[in-house]
Amino acid sequence: HSVITNIIDRRKKQYRWRKVNVVAEATWHDNSVHGSDQIEPQANDLDYSELLGATLSDAIAWGQQFEGSVTLYVYDEGEGPEGIVTIPNS
Repeated sequence: HSVITNIIDRRKKQYRWRKVNVVAEATWHDNSVHGSDQIEPQANDLDYSELLGATLSDAIAWGQQFEGSVTLYVYDEGEGPEGIVTIPNS
């Protein structure tokens, strides 16, 4: 199982928890951020994954399913790293 080593809350509506979008990335991706704690990459680290429209509690449980150290980025529903998280066509 993973260790959620950091949660970056990028919600503009910080008291909204019922529906959020979450991005999970390997924590070592943050090594280049000035002043960040450093962690060594591991072979089983997650690259990138997203979860859309989940409760905050479900998002944290989801983040714990990955291998390695994980950073969760939490966004308002409909938002994401490029402003909008898109759902691929199924």
